Amino acid sequence: MEGECHTKIPFAIMTSDDTNALTIKLLESNSYFGMEPSQVKILKQEKVACLADNDARLALDPNDKYKIQTKPHGHGDVHSLLYSSGLLEQWKNTGRRWVLFFQDTNGLLFNAIPSALGVSATKGYNVNSLAVPRKAKEAIGGITKLTHVDGRTMVINVEYNQLDPLLRATGHPDGDANCETGYSPYPGNINQLILELGPYIEELKKTHGAISEFVNPKYTDSTKTAFKSSTRLECMMQDYPKTLPPTAKVGFTVMDSWLAYAPVKNNPEDAAKVPKGNPFHSATSGEMAIYRANSLILRKAGAHISDPVVSTFNGQEVEVWPCVAWSPRWGLTFKDVKQRLHGNSSVSQRSVLVINGRNVVIDGLSLDGALIVNSVDEAEVKVTGHVENKGWTIQHVDHRDTSEKEETRIRGFKFEKVEQLEVNYTEPGKHCLSP
Repeated sequence: MEGECHTKIPFAIMTSDDTNALTIKLLESNSYFGMEPSQVKILKQEKVACLADNDARLALDPNDKYKIQTKPHGHGDVHSLLYSSGLLEQWKNTGRRWVLFFQDTNGLLFNAIPSALGVSATKGYNVNSLAVPRKAKEAIGGITKLTHVDGRTMVINVEYNQLDPLLRATGHPDGDANCETGYSPYPGNINQLILELGPYIEELKKTHGAISEFVNPKYTDSTKTAFKSSTRLECMMQDYPKTLPPTAKVGFTVMDSWLAYAPVKNNPEDAAKVPKGNPFHSATSGEMAIYRANSLILRKAGAHISDPVVSTFNGQEVEVWPCVAWSPRWGLTFKDVKQRLHGNSSVSQRSVLVINGRNVVIDGLSLDGALIVNSVDEAEVKVTGHVENKGWTIQHVDHRDTSEKEETRIRGFKFEKVEQLEVNYTEPGKHCLSP
């Protein structure tokens, strides 16, 4: 990626009746997180009727026997909503070439986007699935290449609970097993897709965004005669390639998990039950993973970053790295980071480093405490010398402590900002911070 680009990227969010009002409230109360309101489009999916039993009898609303119970149809509805809304044609008419889908609340995804887009462009992929190395039998779908008896092939995600029996039924007696690398040959699907816009529109003109459906009932016992709760027809976003012709170019890009995958989908109680050694996929682990990734990026760029300590929050044992965060304007790619990191810089484990500006150069900085640098794009700032203060301390928060906000309880900790050095450069020109 070369040069600068000032385009405003359109952002579509699919909601349901359960999330629509809260999503809009979140956006408005946070001033759309720096975006213009016109950049954001809300697409609300409708619900579908629920089924009560194996005979597909309609399930009634438990609070009103004259109403049919309904639930969302699954994230696969995003394709039909994009088609019917006309957004895709609007994007194409303004010169867009690619559409990025992300389904999990995975904050590290944006580290992977630039290089994955490059793979899509150089390989000519119509569909590019982002993936991470996967351990056999890990509860994450695997990217596979399926071959039909008539010779047709398809690169597609196979859900983890279907992968092992599929392999055993097709001549792989060990089923879902690790290969000599220590990982499964089938990388883990993380539900982040990059689609080439032109072919995507042409395909949706034929299908109107319809995705193959399935039912996934949860049974009360092994007899599989009674449901724990009602089920319904569902569809999945990542099943889009199933309708594509054999000529479509479908591929995948594998990234290291530490750089690209730290989803937040388990509450504290469920995360604490995860077997030792497996990822927690919680708000706690998701935030700590971002600090880890940023610390490792700085380390790979030449800075000395202290090793983490291990701490436990809400029953989850995680690594606590220096709390490092920066604006995408400062470091969208690894090349950006290397260009802005000079000299022999170091950051201690207890430190907090926040860079909120484009032209900030770290040159021989020794940080032991908390440092926040804010600058306008027209300011050129050099940060050097030794910064030491009492910094921020991490306070544990129990998820059952109702005196704290919900987002703090599920996070499992909060910062006490004891002491920090915060500098603000609001004028153009060259500046130097040298305490």
